[in-house]
Amino acid sequence: MKSYTAVIERCPDTGLYVGFIPGFPGAHSQAESLDELNQNLREVLEMLLEDGEPPLESEFIGTQNVIVA
Repeated sequence: MKSYTAVIERCPDTGLYVGFIPGFPGAHSQAESLDELNQNLREVLEMLLEDGEPPLESEFIGTQNVIVA
C-alpha cells in the first residue's frame, strides 16, 4: 500500500472539486464532493499503476504562504 498526496482546488465556474497528484502524469479528476473526488483519484491511480509504478516527474514537498505587501 502506498500513499500519494493530492492537490485539491475548487473551480469557481463549475463549483466542482478538482484534484491532481503532483508529478504523476494523468493522475487527475474532478467531483462534486471531496469524498467522491478521493474515490475518483483512487480509481485513476489504481488504473495507472496496473502496468507498474511509473517514474514520478517531480516530488510533492509541501505548501508555503507567500506574503505580498
